[in-house]
Amino acid sequence: MVAPVPCYHCDLPVLTGQAFTAVVLNQPRVFCCPGCQAVAQTIIAGGLESYYLHRSEASANPEALPGVLPDELLLLDREDIQKPFVSTSGNISETKLLIEGITCAACGWLIEKHLKQLPGVVETSLNLSNHRLSIRWDIEQIALSELLKTIRHIGYAAHPWQPDTVSEQMQADNRRALRKLGVAGLLWMQVMMASMATWPEFNLDLSEGMDRLLRWVSLILTTPIVFYCSTEFFQGALRDLRTRHLTMDVSVSLAIAGAYAAGIWSTLTGQGDLYFDAAGMFALFLLSGRYLERRARERTSAATSQLVNLLPASCLRLNSDGSSERILLSELQQGDQLLVPPGHLIPADGRITTGTSSIDESLLTGEYLPLAKKPGDQVVAGTLNIEGPLTIDVLALGEHTQLSAIVRLLERAQSLKPRLAELADKVAQWFLISVLLIAAIVGAVWLQIDSSRAFWIVLSLLVATCPCALSLAAPTALTAATGSLHKLGLLITKGHVLESFQKVDTVIFDKTGTLTEGKLTLKQIIPIAKLDEMQCLELAAALESHSEHPIARAFGRTTTSAQNIQSAPGLGLEGQVHDRQLRIGRPDYVSELGGYSAPDMPSQEGQWLLLGDTEQALAWFALDDKLRDDAPALLQTCRARGWDVLLLSGDSSPMVQQIAHELNITDARGGLTPDDKLQVLKDLHRQGRHVLMLGDGVNDVPVLAAADISIAMGSATDLAKTTADAILLSNRLGSLVSTLAVAKKTRRVIIENLGWATLYNGLIIPFAAVGWVTPGWAAFGMSISSLLVVLNALRLTHLPESA
Repeated sequence: MVAPVPCYHCDLPVLTGQAFTAVVLNQPRVFCCPGCQAVAQTIIAGGLESYYLHRSEASANPEALPGVLPDELLLLDREDIQKPFVSTSGNISETKLLIEGITCAACGWLIEKHLKQLPGVVETSLNLSNHRLSIRWDIEQIALSELLKTIRHIGYAAHPWQPDTVSEQMQADNRRALRKLGVAGLLWMQVMMASMATWPEFNLDLSEGMDRLLRWVSLILTTPIVFYCSTEFFQGALRDLRTRHLTMDVSVSLAIAGAYAAGIWSTLTGQGDLYFDAAGMFALFLLSGRYLERRARERTSAATSQLVNLLPASCLRLNSDGSSERILLSELQQGDQLLVPPGHLIPADGRITTGTSSIDESLLTGEYLPLAKKPGDQVVAGTLNIEGPLTIDVLALGEHTQLSAIVRLLERAQSLKPRLAELADKVAQWFLISVLLIAAIVGAVWLQIDSSRAFWIVLSLLVATCPCALSLAAPTALTAATGSLHKLGLLITKGHVLESFQKVDTVIFDKTGTLTEGKLTLKQIIPIAKLDEMQCLELAAALESHSEHPIARAFGRTTTSAQNIQSAPGLGLEGQVHDRQLRIGRPDYVSELGGYSAPDMPSQEGQWLLLGDTEQALAWFALDDKLRDDAPALLQTCRARGWDVLLLSGDSSPMVQQIAHELNITDARGGLTPDDKLQVLKDLHRQGRHVLMLGDGVNDVPVLAAADISIAMGSATDLAKTTADAILLSNRLGSLVSTLAVAKKTRRVIIENLGWATLYNGLIIPFAAVGWVTPGWAAFGMSISSLLVVLNALRLTHLPESA
């Protein structure tokens, strides 16, 4: 057998068909992954190619190799080498790594546990569906090389995250897993036939020579099953023992190794039953279960993969002479102009300069109806242009697009665990320790009762009670539910949301942009001073052009500029226009600027804003907003669940009470500052209430941060979306009705999974202890238990939109 070629950079074996090359020291070199290739190219570009002279000299001396890896990792602490895959803000750095060697949910727990114990590690989260580790650390307390060294020490390999690399790696892992499964199945059938011929029940009256031959044939056929197909179990067990952490790999390895050792003893002595068929059966059932689990995890991460692959490979860039040329997406730069024909995907975030069309944003927001777009409107990468050609100015590319932000939030949500999942992991660890102690006691008792059966009863007990299903119960359900909710238009960004929905008893709504559409229109302008309507509108638009609040959109655009803009959330804006100090917003806020009394509001209907300077009030602006069509259905659902409903708004106009009357909300308060809203929330918490908050503006941020669950509208400000626990991408309140149903079903599925896993493992112990469960049936039962948990969780991926 030809030995695998070592990676020129890290010396790990290069898998067949996965070699990456680069020229180093004037010769083509082979690397195991794009991460090593990229680091090598960075070293060469930095003029440090002589480093590999040292590596070559060290490679000639095998005893020097243990010291090479630490030296190599130290290079990764350099800023120029970290730049492609590490982002730093202040003293906190963040990176994403692809972790190789993960086999089950316990691996994620082990990696996170060890890294969190290191000084300076702020946060770690591993997404089991794609094996991506996100880690944040204080660069003044610990270096990246120490983090990678720790990951290697506990038995895993880490590489910089690259989506293409991940896809290739997962496909290679799938092929490898399927190949091992096929080899195990094929050889086990042959072992079964050879072993069964030696059984006395078949009464074949074999000669002594034939019996010995069949025993050796069984040994030879079983050896690849143990040392090739089952390597991941033994590697995991050694890793767990080295780190003093027990997982299912320990009990599985004991079972396979025990059966294999017993078969060897029987072959050498020519006495007793052959147990190679049992060893093959363990491996086959366990590999089958893990392969199905792997495929299920990939299926639940399909929404994320679909988003990653939304961008086209090329696009049409407009040149200065008006001609277009097709370029690769990687060649596109911020500020370029693009031509997007109808039927094509939009490759980058941008603003429409010419053309009108409809844009399909369903894959991003869950909104199935195309949205009309005109010049001046912004479009998002990954959405589909339907009707007419558009010319677009590129505003954001790559990691800075809204699509990338959604992907990052979705993956973060899939990697975070609620308390229920963390509890299941802890129970699984203690359960395994208890099973090992019980197995030792049962073995000692059976040695006294019937020593010939003691080994097999202990073996059956270890296999049957493997806590794999217990560890899978919560993560599979949460990952499936997160993907389903994204299809409904709700992006979960923090792991506790689905679990916390069951505790909510109070909901707080903002008004503008939440219960209403937030598309305010300017209905009327009433000048108070000597300025006419157009002059007043120009001054107001100059101030509002610096705001992200939905109110600002009603004033349109202007060429007049404003300076020294200051925002008072919930009150209004202040700034200088033509050397005149102005305020626009609530009447009391505006009149405070000049110390004069606010004029009477022209009408009690609609929303009114006052514009004034340091001397007098200048004009009234009447705005109108429309109640969302699906708001009444959401309020009805909240009341049906027994929730108290509050409407808290910064708007001091009568429109607050008008909306409250339409929706039958008895507790509606207007004219509140962010501090006022936060005080209301604190009062509710002191009463023992669990609060859900829906908002969209800067003035909602303190309440969104402090609420038990917070949901920001998809049209909300960036700060509000960053603070919230979930984002309603579709802006459809009807999606929240479905979310409540999904949350309820998710919790039920998790409880069903935990109940089934606990019941199975609890009931199987006495049956295995008294010898009623054979090793073969133990392996079959354990695999079926895990498979049922995964299949039950996958029910959450087939939810109708009405849920």
